[in-house]
Amino acid sequence: MGVAYSSLLSLSPCTTTIHITGSSLFPCTSKANPERVINSIFNHTNNICLANLQKPSKKFGSFSRFSQNSTCLGLKIVPLKCCGKVREMETQERILQKPLIDFHGIDEELVQKMVYDALVWSSLHGLVVGDKSVQRSGKVPGVGLVHAPFALLPMAFPESHWNLACEVAPIFNELIDRVSLDGKFLQDALSRTKKVDAFTSGLLDIHSKMLEINKKEEIRLGLHRSDYMLDEQTKLLLQIELNTISASFPGLGCRVSELHRVYRVSCATEFTVVKSNIGTCTPEAGSLLNYHGEHIGLDPRRIPGNTSVDKFAEALAKAWTEYNRPRALVMVVVQPEERNMYDQHWLCAALKDRYPFNMQSKIDKEGEILPDGTLLVGGQEISVVYFRAGYAPTDYPSEAEWRARLLMEQSSAVKCPSISYHLAGTKKIQQELAKPNMLERFLENKEDISKLQKCFAGLWSLEDSDIIKKAIERPELFVMKPQREGGGNNFYGDDVRTNLVRLQKEGTQEDAAYILMQRIFPAVSPTFLVREGICHKDHAISELGVYGAYLRNKEKVIVNEQCGYLMRTKVSSSNEGGVAAGFAVLDSIYLS
Repeated sequence: MGVAYSSLLSLSPCTTTIHITGSSLFPCTSKANPERVINSIFNHTNNICLANLQKPSKKFGSFSRFSQNSTCLGLKIVPLKCCGKVREMETQERILQKPLIDFHGIDEELVQKMVYDALVWSSLHGLVVGDKSVQRSGKVPGVGLVHAPFALLPMAFPESHWNLACEVAPIFNELIDRVSLDGKFLQDALSRTKKVDAFTSGLLDIHSKMLEINKKEEIRLGLHRSDYMLDEQTKLLLQIELNTISASFPGLGCRVSELHRVYRVSCATEFTVVKSNIGTCTPEAGSLLNYHGEHIGLDPRRIPGNTSVDKFAEALAKAWTEYNRPRALVMVVVQPEERNMYDQHWLCAALKDRYPFNMQSKIDKEGEILPDGTLLVGGQEISVVYFRAGYAPTDYPSEAEWRARLLMEQSSAVKCPSISYHLAGTKKIQQELAKPNMLERFLENKEDISKLQKCFAGLWSLEDSDIIKKAIERPELFVMKPQREGGGNNFYGDDVRTNLVRLQKEGTQEDAAYILMQRIFPAVSPTFLVREGICHKDHAISELGVYGAYLRNKEKVIVNEQCGYLMRTKVSSSNEGGVAAGFAVLDSIYLS
């Protein structure tokens, strides 16, 4: 087996180039924290009661901050973007979560020592990204490295909700697979969107061509991530979105878990995560809490092990095995300029270390399909195509990229994701699946259906005039989402009202490009955020992503499991949550 790591890929019977350009890494939602009392809740029945919702209130942050001039070993601990002052934040004591440690009494010198140790550890253990101030940092490995933004301490998360997120991961995996097989459902559900969204239209055109030739994906591989926030008012774990393409940070997410608490695994080939029995592994010397946990009252064993990068590598390797051509390559399609390349390299390194193959750094050659469906790139057969790009319009700057994507779909190579898996992860499909009785179309087990429905936030089409009226009246309770991945695309607050009113006045079909989602309000916690060597203290909220792997060959399910997690933490006043965009940091969870 081999890995082909491609950023400029030419794939057509003649000459077609897929040139993957830059884009944001991933989305996050939800701004905290309007105070509200909800009579029932937003739920999968998509009912909303506005009469019992109170207006947002504002007050100052209620925990102390270090002086902006405090230094130790050349480090600063400062308020985030506060210019030495306590910044006014939207928060209230009712939803301020009890912190893991006493932020009033924590010793400043201890924090500075922990920050220093964490920065050293990150540099030595590959918790790094490309430095945006260095021109070539996104193109040449090893040039312009800086530590990835991270939380100094893990974020508290209820163990019962952690167990639930792990439990539903295989059910969501199975759901995506079954939805992907229902071509008519995908085409019908996205038919209005296709008329006003050129990117979605391009994806649907490829999908339609596969339906026309009756193309069957006998080997289907999905590497997913389902993102959640824990709603403080209802205590429900609500799904933000389900990512079916380019689920990022399996590599660096593991590094942060190791930073906070390194796990020693007894067998190199066994990566099973025991959800509840968190005492099965012992912390290794070198982890942050192993050194400092006693001083701050935290037990490193309360941080679950994180094996997402190894599980993803294992699933890719098993897909290669099912393809059953020993000389074939696994090809990773990436953007040509990618500051997050080290997250991708961690995955390729896991493949290389655990499985017998030769790794190639790049392939910039022509591709073709043989009469039997074999995909060749530069004369080498490709068994698995793993997309870490191709999820945004900017990844297709010309028709050449679309022809390349079509060529890959027409081939017999295993696609991760296939075009149908890709479409199954769109916002519109998420909204359609949340409709009453829709899950019954794809799943038979009533208990499984019930578990998934409890995770659904309120989701609505913009064809619903009643919900549009309510969203215009109370826009702070909604998020307006287009069919996009990568973050920075959503509308919040007054922008929701402005755009809904504009769409009503214009009377076009542009409303089909969006959905409305209930805004989730998680609890706020004080925390330390470390970015570019500086530690900021602020109120923050977190988003849990749970990875899932699914591999099927015809009727045989080979892999269907939860395989690690990603915790991202951002300041509570921020709408967006992209790590690369500067809004959020990587984190781990502390089971409470």
